[in-house]
Amino acid sequence: MRTIRISFIHMLGFVRRDMMLLAAGVSPIFIGLVIRLGIPFSEKMLTEMTGLPYVLVPYFSLFDILYAAIIPVIFCFITAMVMLEERDDHIDRYLFVTQLGRFGYYVSRVVLPAAFSFVVTAILLPACKLSDLSVLELLFLSLAGTLQGIIIALLVVGFSANKLEGMAVTKVSSLIMLGALAPYFIPGPYRYLLSFMPSFWIGMVITEKQPIFMLVSVLVAALWIVVLWKKVRRKNN
Repeated sequence: MRTIRISFIHMLGFVRRDMMLLAAGVSPIFIGLVIRLGIPFSEKMLTEMTGLPYVLVPYFSLFDILYAAIIPVIFCFITAMVMLEERDDHIDRYLFVTQLGRFGYYVSRVVLPAAFSFVVTAILLPACKLSDLSVLELLFLSLAGTLQGIIIALLVVGFSANKLEGMAVTKVSSLIMLGALAPYFIPGPYRYLLSFMPSFWIGMVITEKQPIFMLVSVLVAALWIVVLWKKVRRKNN
């Protein structure tokens, strides 16, 4: 455990020296402020302009879902970029044969950052949320967002040859968060065409208020993670 902790601290030092990654690391705070202050202000302006009682209010919970996903995605993007950098420099190969090992390496680069992102999300989301979410829903959104972050990190590492490709893959893979829009905008059974996305079930949890969908969301995300983990392992063998 000590070697894993040291490896994780080493990664944090790398992030601190990279201004782009450091800026990304603090961005969830500013994104939260924009959502918490900007969306209600926009709602007020739109209602005055349109004369409608509500414009954005029905979608406040959707903003909460997306914010809960954005935080872990940002942190997992950072760790994915570090892993690609270490792959380019062949550092990961050296770490695999040390006491850290392959298992310890991925724990320090994926599991610990994901756990950290869960804690940060669980702190920031209640402070910046727009809708009336229960404690269970807040914890679920934090967990579900973290699982999506892990999925995106594995997609980036598994399908990118370098950091430049990694940034492109991150943009494309982030589209899996948009499955949450389906329960809000796609009618009837057609929405289930996106049921392969974990984010779809997150949206269903909030809109349908069915706790069973929490389990479905976790199981779908777990399936994604297992498949992508096998892809990453094959690529690094």
